[in-house]
Amino acid sequence: MAIELKSLKQIEKMRIAGGHVAEILQILKAAVKPGITTGALDAIAERELAQRGGISCFKNYVIHPGVPPFPAVICTSVNDEVVHGIPGKRVLKDGDIVALDFGALFDGWVGDSGLTVAVGEISPKAKHLMDVTERALYIGIEQARVGNRLQEIGRAVQEFVESEGCSVVRHYTGHGVGHKMHEEPLVPNYVDPELANPKLRAGMVFAIEPMVNAGGAATMELRDRWTVATKDHSMSAYFEHTVAVTEDGPRIMTLPFDQS
Repeated sequence: MAIELKSLKQIEKMRIAGGHVAEILQILKAAVKPGITTGALDAIAERELAQRGGISCFKNYVIHPGVPPFPAVICTSVNDEVVHGIPGKRVLKDGDIVALDFGALFDGWVGDSGLTVAVGEISPKAKHLMDVTERALYIGIEQARVGNRLQEIGRAVQEFVESEGCSVVRHYTGHGVGHKMHEEPLVPNYVDPELANPKLRAGMVFAIEPMVNAGGAATMELRDRWTVATKDHSMSAYFEHTVAVTEDGPRIMTLPFDQS
């Protein structure tokens, strides 16, 4: 396994890509309200991306031979959908939660991020799930430090999530990021002795993305061959940042530019 180390100059370029992705996600978050369709959110993202001169990492992405290319620039996963939901005619309603996943290329570098948004007034259980998942992301990020082992990220996420009565999805993980959206290594949100566990070095850049279910960890692929949902139909939430390991600690790349 070869993990590409990024130079400080390259990390600065990735920060620019991440800033654009973060700002578009904030525009999408503000647009989420009862009555809007997931397809309308995708149209907003596509328009904003074109205005900034970026290229979608998602649209026309092929995950496996025989599976149709992904048709949109964002993933919209609603309620019991975990990841890879396809935007379309679905109308968001009061009480829903929707995960927005967005990756884009700027000047040859990828920014990859996501968040879960409440639609109107949500239940205490849904709010707890969202709060736990977002907190788990930052707990994981804190472990992205020179000298730590990679799976300390997943250990921290898993221990916190399970202490809050939720579960961590097992079949999908974070990953390295750079010129391509998916690079080495896999970055699990749990401990797995079968996966690589290298020592972290300055210049490594990861997409850290806890996927957390209110019920059990088991998931299933839906008929569109893309959307992943919980097997027990419990709600799922997702938060993601692109993070660089630096000598000064973890650096979040996917924040709006005014939060540098």
